[in-house]
Amino acid sequence: MILTIARKEFRSLFAAPSTWWMLALMQFLFAWFYFGRMDDYLQVQSQLSQLDTAPGATISIAAPVCSVLSLLLMLFIPIFSMRLIAEERRNQTWVLLLTAPVSSSHIVLGKFIGLMLMLFLIVTGCSVMLGTLMLGTHADIGLILADTLGLYLLATSYAALGIYFSALNKQPVIAALGARGLSFGLWLRELGASDNHSWIRSLSPNAHFQNLNMGLINSADLAYFVLLTIALLWLTIRNVNHERRHAS
Repeated sequence: MILTIARKEFRSLFAAPSTWWMLALMQFLFAWFYFGRMDDYLQVQSQLSQLDTAPGATISIAAPVCSVLSLLLMLFIPIFSMRLIAEERRNQTWVLLLTAPVSSSHIVLGKFIGLMLMLFLIVTGCSVMLGTLMLGTHADIGLILADTLGLYLLATSYAALGIYFSALNKQPVIAALGARGLSFGLWLRELGASDNHSWIRSLSPNAHFQNLNMGLINSADLAYFVLLTIALLWLTIRNVNHERRHAS
């Protein structure tokens, strides 16, 4: 049943014209930053070649571009996730799922997996574009893989946050603004946090992504993303269960 719901959500996401517009905009922005960064690197490459510890093409191009993609994910994922539950409430089709002989966990996980299938395609497509660096230079495969892993985990956490806010609200726009506002607020607190307030940085998903963005893979960052995703999905399931009890 989870896979059935996931396939339905995946098809419904791509059936909406707005999804194609947003995907096109994301790919355009990513490609624009990618080729812009590559052009900047080529202009200073002759000067960097004279340095003993000059940064390579991967750290100069792939890492900054992946940081840009992480911000694009923060901006666009709430728009995709608001459709999962909040829009069904607005269209009055949510009650059909609530009264169906399907558990709340199957409903939430099915919708989450459907969204993640689309985000998987987005991140994979951008990673393939970064792989073109290997056509003209000795790219750091390890750094590209670490960046890709970080983007997958970041997208997972933003998707879980988005579906949670979608379950809390009846209006899709409010759900999207709530998820985006919280993510953006944590990102701003991370930028403004000092060394004495490092615990504030640890609350931000982007702070843990930055470690992976530099090629540093450690268990603390992986555990953060896993636990955050599980906690948000559990809260969403609890909210759906609570709504079902009041609807019955």
